Amino acid sequence: MSTHKDSKLMDEVRDVMRLHHYSIHTEKTYCDRIKRYVLFHNMKSSEDLADGEHKIELFLTDPAVNKNVSKSTQNQAMNALVFLYKRY
Repeated sequence: MSTHKDSKLMDEVRDVMRLHHYSIHTEKTYCDRIKRYVLFHNMKSSEDLADGEHKIELFLTDPAVNKNVSKSTQNQAMNALVFLYKRY
């Protein structure tokens, strides 16, 4: 997603999280994970969210295999992406 579209997506994510009273820490963490996901897949538009299951699997597998990321970090990323796909 381009900077403008990425900004719009993140604004929408923040708005929904604030509406549902998520903590600021959760908001920052989820937004960070979602941004990493968008960059990982070089997404340019909301249509790129299609085929989410496969993309999520690739995104979560890469750090576990190549960067030795902890299970809790993977769970955070998964929860952020579940939030994203449930809301959009």
